[in-house]
Amino acid sequence: MPFDPVQLEYSRLASFYDRRWSFYVQATVQETAQRLTIQPSEQVLDLGCGTGTLIHHLLAQVPEASYVGLDSSPEMLRVARQKLPEAVRLYQGTAEQLPFPGECFDVVLSTNAFHYFREPAQALQEMNRVLKPSGRLVITDWCHDYWTCRVYDWLLRWFDRAHFRTYGTQDCQALLLKEGLRSVVIERYKIDWLWGMMTAQAMKGAIASER
Repeated sequence: MPFDPVQLEYSRLASFYDRRWSFYVQATVQETAQRLTIQPSEQVLDLGCGTGTLIHHLLAQVPEASYVGLDSSPEMLRVARQKLPEAVRLYQGTAEQLPFPGECFDVVLSTNAFHYFREPAQALQEMNRVLKPSGRLVITDWCHDYWTCRVYDWLLRWFDRAHFRTYGTQDCQALLLKEGLRSVVIERYKIDWLWGMMTAQAMKGAIASER
């Protein structure tokens, strides 16, 4: 099995991840959730769901919706299983090869995970593929536009094999448009002096192979 630095990193962090990163996780979850409008009948995929904090938050807001979580770390998923109801389906897998049929989700979310994706274009193609017509994609991640994130990105590229790269708003928009997504809107903001974040929203477009 190929070496997966992200899976290795989070197998180590899973047991204390929620405690160690409580402020950061809660702040980014709230920023993501306040940009969402989920209907009770919708199917929602949380890609890189980690310990399930975003799904847990959304369940409190819209419990009637159907939620699915996917993460590469079995240890993180075990923590998520303890906090989420059985109705929430959890899968181990990667963003580049989603184990779902096409056009099965109304909303695909990704929070604090995009900077780990080794093949961001392939991941976006897969997100686009599993979205229903007019489905929505919402990605929250670090924003390279902020100098603190640029410094942190440089350090992590040298010292953390799990980290891949961060993106600025223009880079993110270009990636989304290149993969056929439409109605792209990106907001950037800070949750404290260190963490500069952005949330990108887009709608399903033409699948790459059909362009």
